[in-house]
Amino acid sequence: MSSQMFSLLATVTDLGRRLSQSLVATLATTSIASSSPALAQADPAQPCRLPPQAVVEKETLRQAALNGDDDARARYQILVARHRSALQQCRQQFWPQRQALWLRLYPCDAEAGQLEEVFDRIVNRGYNEVYIEVFYDGQVLLPTDDNPTPWQSVMRSSEFENVDLLSEAIAKGRERGLKVYAWLFTMNFGYAYGQLSDRTDALARNGDNVTTLNHRRADDSNNNSLLHSYASQAFIDPYSPQARRDYQWLVYSVLQRQPDGVLFDYVRYPRLPGSESVATKVRDLWIYGEASRSALMQRALNDKARVLLERYLDRGYVTDDDLAAANARFPNEGEPRWQEVRSQRGSVQTRLWHLSVAHAVQGILDFLDLAVEPVRTQDLPAGAVFFPDGNRPVGEGFDSRLQPWDRFPSSMEWHPMLYGVCGDASCIVEQLQRVEAFASEDTTVVPALAGVWGEPMQNRPSLEAQMYAIRQATPEIDAISHFAYSWQFPESDRQRKFCERD
Repeated sequence: MSSQMFSLLATVTDLGRRLSQSLVATLATTSIASSSPALAQADPAQPCRLPPQAVVEKETLRQAALNGDDDARARYQILVARHRSALQQCRQQFWPQRQALWLRLYPCDAEAGQLEEVFDRIVNRGYNEVYIEVFYDGQVLLPTDDNPTPWQSVMRSSEFENVDLLSEAIAKGRERGLKVYAWLFTMNFGYAYGQLSDRTDALARNGDNVTTLNHRRADDSNNNSLLHSYASQAFIDPYSPQARRDYQWLVYSVLQRQPDGVLFDYVRYPRLPGSESVATKVRDLWIYGEASRSALMQRALNDKARVLLERYLDRGYVTDDDLAAANARFPNEGEPRWQEVRSQRGSVQTRLWHLSVAHAVQGILDFLDLAVEPVRTQDLPAGAVFFPDGNRPVGEGFDSRLQPWDRFPSSMEWHPMLYGVCGDASCIVEQLQRVEAFASEDTTVVPALAGVWGEPMQNRPSLEAQMYAIRQATPEIDAISHFAYSWQFPESDRQRKFCERD
């Protein structure tokens, strides 16, 4: 082990010891179990983590309360409140002030005492925010009898179909001092949506007139056409009025549950496999849906431009003969003119390429703005989740996701997914520094990290090592999130998913 690593570990351990002592002191003054031994020191790497004895005491009371012990229920509620206060004090004093965990809920979480157990686990680890997955894989966390959206409810079983699990989760999270954000997929509406006969026109289409559900690619080994599975993914045309109306209903329904904020994920087009991960020609772009194509044609400012644009979309290129024909047909119009984009120079075909890419990107931005508007109206924080490399030009083309996060509103929280894998934290820091280079001083950047505490995972360093590297490189960052509950508590996640009880 290098001397630098010894120094890093010594620094982390010393910092953690001092922070842990502060938390223990706070808990010691609020413990309701006067006969219990002194609370043990918390994990040095997690200064706001509750010490083991406090965790055991609270869980024992929770289980007793669940079994009908009224005295235990009262003591449990008092301890929950005191742990909430201790957590709030700790997070106010020590970095990061905001520490969040990503969480998926299951129908079985509607069982008595289950949400309490989940959120107690989260608080015990020192988190003061939780991001609950509300819209994903073509389903929504709304009760079946109060779901005005075209998506099926997560709560579909007869036992739980009328449970408003999102509302209950928000309430129980707040009881424990957690801010509860709703986390929604955005342009990925899910497989089931793509199967609705009255929604097919809302799906994004490329130049082959196919959607992400039936996109086909050539297999590298035998050149046969194989169906590329997107599992539950169905990306929509962001210009589609139907898709916009459906998503507005979703956002309004979620906001009725009064979350503390809303995070928008999948604010992009799909990432295709292999060489198709780079869009190099207009037919690669998902702009051929009826609404998108119509909006693009309106960006032509004269008839000559409109004719050439239509030719370009249909064939994928224009020639000198096409330009000569347009000049002959409209001799009095001068140069073809389109709405101004990044470049008005170069050949007509180059200008049309830039126009088409800009149109695809603008659709994403417009859809996001529409989604965020009701959140702004309620004066709640809105955030966008993105890949730091999703907006990169690649050679003569662009990353197929066309994720324009550098143009997301500075008033939104930026949640970059720092999932770089290089064996240490260097690539994670590089991704964050790239984001910071584009962010304004007013933008709150909340890095999302993947991993677990205390050990490396999938060639990623531990969470505390990643956090230490981030703090050293970008000390202005004061909020972090971790993906995900299922990684930190895999057994709990599995039991909840299949309604298993200890």
